[in-house]
Amino acid sequence: MNDSNNLKPDVEAVFEFVGNRKDNLYEGYRPAHLIDENYLTTGVHNYYNLKDGTNQTLKGTITFISPEEYPACLWIGKQIVMYEGASMVGYATVTKVLNSALCYYEK
Repeated sequence: MNDSNNLKPDVEAVFEFVGNRKDNLYEGYRPAHLIDENYLTTGVHNYYNLKDGTNQTLKGTITFISPEEYPACLWIGKQIVMYEGASMVGYATVTKVLNSALCYYEK
């Protein structure tokens, strides 16, 4: 497992929240991400221009906790479902894959 405080982000994304969050948004928010149909992992969010914590759509980055466990599974345009516990709180749509180990290349 990686120490996400010392790592570069894995992806840039547009975050769309559906209003099921328990608290306001903040830097370092760590929801669970359904990265692959059978793999749920935590990722640390950092947002561009987060103002009051209530925005429903934001741009930013995600640094995943264990990217080595799910290589080659992300591409531009992929939607990743985000959860707090059992509640779906929104989607992250990948706009740029920054970690080449995660980039899916069609064969």
